[in-house]
Amino acid sequence: MFQNKKIYVMFALILAAAFISAGFTVRASAMKAQKQVECVSQSINVTPAYRSVCVKMQTKIEELQKKKEAEAEAKARARAKAKAEAERLEQEKLLASIIFCEAGNQSYTGQVAVGAVVMNRLNHKSYPDSLEGVIYQKGQFTPAVTGWLDKVRNRNGYTDSAMRAAKDALNGSNPVGNCLFFDRGGSGMKIGDHFFH
Repeated sequence: MFQNKKIYVMFALILAAAFISAGFTVRASAMKAQKQVECVSQSINVTPAYRSVCVKMQTKIEELQKKKEAEAEAKARARAKAKAEAERLEQEKLLASIIFCEAGNQSYTGQVAVGAVVMNRLNHKSYPDSLEGVIYQKGQFTPAVTGWLDKVRNRNGYTDSAMRAAKDALNGSNPVGNCLFFDRGGSGMKIGDHFFH
């Protein structure tokens, strides 16, 4: 009977280690297997050498478990980073597209200024709280209404200059202060063909 229990303990330890190594268990099941091994090993009299083997195997199980958890956390961080980078790229493309449509023939400063107006609206309580919401808000930007914006956006038809201006505006570059509007007539801060107010 004693020998059978020894074999059972060794089998349970090896099986638990194999499951964890293969990635077939979660933390809860691994802990359950470990506690089962501990209960069995404490319920019988074992030699110091055999107990030492049990301790080593339990340590190995814990190491494998920690390794699996670390790998899972690293994968989760990598996925989150990739998602954030993809979302940022889409924001850059959208802002570059509206900058190109509204100010593609203006100076670089004029392009950043248009991007800054969009960002000012994004940060203002009277406007939608997403970049897409601001740009596609009904009746605000003519290229969004006519469909030109979508064509530029879908084909990545913006210029390198518009993309740089979009990145600068997203990073806080703002030559127009708190301005929320721009047009080609009227009053306000003049940059190229546009008046910002």
